[in-house]
Amino acid sequence: MIERRNSVWNHAGPQSSNGATSMKKLVILGVVAGAIALFVFARQSSAKESDEAKIRAMEAAMIKAYAAKDLDKGLAGYVQDETLFVFDAIPPRQYVGIKAWRADNEAFIAMFQGPLKLEMSDLSITTNGKLGFGHNIQRISGTDKNGKPIDMTFRVSDGYKKINGKWMIVEEHLSFPVDVVSGKADLSSKP
Repeated sequence: MIERRNSVWNHAGPQSSNGATSMKKLVILGVVAGAIALFVFARQSSAKESDEAKIRAMEAAMIKAYAAKDLDKGLAGYVQDETLFVFDAIPPRQYVGIKAWRADNEAFIAMFQGPLKLEMSDLSITTNGKLGFGHNIQRISGTDKNGKPIDMTFRVSDGYKKINGKWMIVEEHLSFPVDVVSGKADLSSKP
């Protein structure tokens, strides 16, 4: 004779009603854990979007200031010490520290008479909340001191670091594509 007392049959045999309660608790626990994971993921995504927006705003402000020949604001997004490292597209090959990079930029801007036109396109940014990297295309044009037009398009890769809550460029690499046969740089850099 089979006796059934407050039990439920399942494929594994009899299960007490306490087992059903335990199963409900597990389901509720799973739903709560899923909701917490979703909240954390959404929060991280929001922080990444915020970080990207801050870097985009910094880059845009620097481009605008550089075009206005305002180096204080144009270089404000770079770490302001000797840890800055830049590979430049024009000699010398590299600059270490903000002082060296500022001196190079002062000399570069001095080549131009009148206004500069500076454009940035194809900006791509990736961050993890502490570090980031980005790349873009920049075109600078204007007239040199002899009245000759200057028009250059170059590639830029930046390494970002969040320092005291503010994103800063800590490493930069500027380059032009080079035709290996002729050895000449492609200053118009078309895709």
